Amino acid sequence: MFYKDERLALFIDGSNLYAAGKSLGFDIDYKLLRAEFMRRGRLLRAFYYTALLENDEYSPIRPLVDWLHYNGFSMVTKSAKEYTDSQGRRKVKGNMDIELAVDAMELAPHVDHIVIFSGDGDFRPLVKYLQRQGVRVSVVSTIRSQPPMISDELRRQADNFIELEDLKDVIGRPPREPSSDHED
Repeated sequence: MFYKDERLALFIDGSNLYAAGKSLGFDIDYKLLRAEFMRRGRLLRAFYYTALLENDEYSPIRPLVDWLHYNGFSMVTKSAKEYTDSQGRRKVKGNMDIELAVDAMELAPHVDHIVIFSGDGDFRPLVKYLQRQGVRVSVVSTIRSQPPMISDELRRQADNFIELEDLKDVIGRPPREPSSDHED
């Protein structure tokens, strides 16, 4: 539930939201996402968190990051770490959980409602903290993927769970082929 006069902030775990949308067969249209939540309340901030491979000459997510930056999103990025796993596969690690949590805790005194776009159960202590500060917390993810993209503990802790698939007609668009604005 949203109230028109409440101060609202969005915290988007970029790779998690990308994976949830992909599992449901659609891409996120961030312009529509921002407009939808501006309609739901007084949107103060929309943060987007992602790790970037700085040593790549061209990062597939760079156009999205630039677009979001110029279109009202507060971008929080850091360099991803690249490594080879035990099977010899190239992997990229760029967890942004701490940055998102610290920003949400700092903003909590200035908002009424925080929306976290992630199903990561590691955010449960953050949600509990925000609730103790008097902030209502909604979590956007999906239980309709196999396996579900949201941890049961996070879904139960949140004041409100928003099924991402229910937003498909409002903030979704068909996936691009080939995908040029994705998160790994």
